[in-house]
Amino acid sequence: MQRERQPVREPTGPRRSGEPLRLTEVHYRMWARFAGPAWLRRLLGDRNGLRLDAGGLSVRLGPWLVTTPLDNLAGAAVTGPYRPWRALGPHLSLADRGLTLGTTTERGVCLSFRGPVRGLDPWGLVRHPGLTVTVDEPELVAEVVNRIAGHGSSVTT
Repeated sequence: MQRERQPVREPTGPRRSGEPLRLTEVHYRMWARFAGPAWLRRLLGDRNGLRLDAGGLSVRLGPWLVTTPLDNLAGAAVTGPYRPWRALGPHLSLADRGLTLGTTTERGVCLSFRGPVRGLDPWGLVRHPGLTVTVDEPELVAEVVNRIAGHGSSVTT
């Protein structure tokens, strides 16, 4: 099954018909859609996904929202594949209180934080030291997060 890919870089300047699209990386500004079939992404809508900019990290899947400032990002690693009962929808790990917001069992990126964040419950009673999200381009997300966190490139597990 082929997936639609959305560029996470922004085009520069006006584009004439037939001219190739030139892309420029915009530092600390990124948008990544959740991976999965096109019908699921249409159902979720444009508000769902991972947003990373100077204001911080924001991940939304339906009513679940995780936000944190950039200085709370500790690192990221590409992970997967996952078991369906642990990767689809929201899932709380009983082992480490990590949160998963998933739409596919294939691959995702595990984000770790310096301090735990709110996410699963609306009152913030459960705080999460990590978040796994199944975005379209987990390698790119991991690389950007690791650069912000002060690491080199992403570590794939």
